[in-house]
Amino acid sequence: MKKIEAIIKPFKLDEVKEALQEVGLQGITVTEAKGFGRQKGHTELYRGAEYVVDFLPKVKLEIVTDDDMVEKAVEAIRNAAQTGRIGDGKIFVSSVEEVIRIRTGETGSEAI
Repeated sequence: MKKIEAIIKPFKLDEVKEALQEVGLQGITVTEAKGFGRQKGHTELYRGAEYVVDFLPKVKLEIVTDDDMVEKAVEAIRNAAQTGRIGDGKIFVSSVEEVIRIRTGETGSEAI
């Protein structure tokens, strides 16, 4: 099993969710996040005063899936989240040792 974490732009969330559903993934956790990468924030003008926005709004997605679905999921996220501009985000894939469904006690793939 693998855990896929994706940091994307907030306005791309619906497109990514639909793309994941199309490839057959149903469980997804979404967290609002703030951060910056190479773009290092930007400056904005508010009521005549300039200020620096260090942390930009992002959305973090977390998905745990079987190994055979990872490539489809990553491709779906990448295609749906891509704008071609700086700050599109990142996708991280890591191994998951065990999954346990709290309600039933199921483990492994059955718990996903």
